Amino acid sequence: MEELLYKTYGGIFEEELLAEIVQVSKAVEFKGGDVLIDYNQYIKMMPLLLSGAVKVMREDYDSGELLLYYLERGDTCAMSMTCCLGEKQSEIRAIGEVPGVVLMIPVQKMSEWIGKYKSWMAFVFESYNSRFNELLNAVDTIAFMDMNDRLLNYLFEKSKIENSTIVYKTHQDIAKELNTSRVVISRLLKALETKGRIKLNRNSIEILVK
Repeated sequence: MEELLYKTYGGIFEEELLAEIVQVSKAVEFKGGDVLIDYNQYIKMMPLLLSGAVKVMREDYDSGELLLYYLERGDTCAMSMTCCLGEKQSEIRAIGEVPGVVLMIPVQKMSEWIGKYKSWMAFVFESYNSRFNELLNAVDTIAFMDMNDRLLNYLFEKSKIENSTIVYKTHQDIAKELNTSRVVISRLLKALETKGRIKLNRNSIEILVK
């Protein structure tokens, strides 16, 4: 894991900070579908993603869920950092999307390193900025895009995360993450297939035209 840490964050953090991360962190391997952070959980550790991808979900008032954004290699979750510092219960669920490894950092190290390492302070602020922009994009998608555009945006983002033109999701999976019904998603996917933009397979979708 140390080699993966240096490969991912070696160009970002000072040597001394990397050494401290090795000392205090706990490496956790995850698979697709594994819950790393759950609703109402008190977060005592902050995640640093070394590999794979994680999706961050938000629960609505009707117990449905909405996809907020993805975390990829080199990312951390700003919302979990906020919960850590404020000793609040989590309002998000982080789920493994592509198998990988995450380093869990004790919460008390966060404020200590902000005052000690310039690279850590810059990383924290950049993470907040990136996640804030992604949240704004999520709001814009919901507010200003119709469901057809939201679906296309979702498929393209999934294709990027998977680094493949094949998206391995059922219609029900997509409906849950876009907080709509399976019937709506199935109808829109069929229309996209008719237009030649995708090809529908059993439990997967092939993107033909972006």
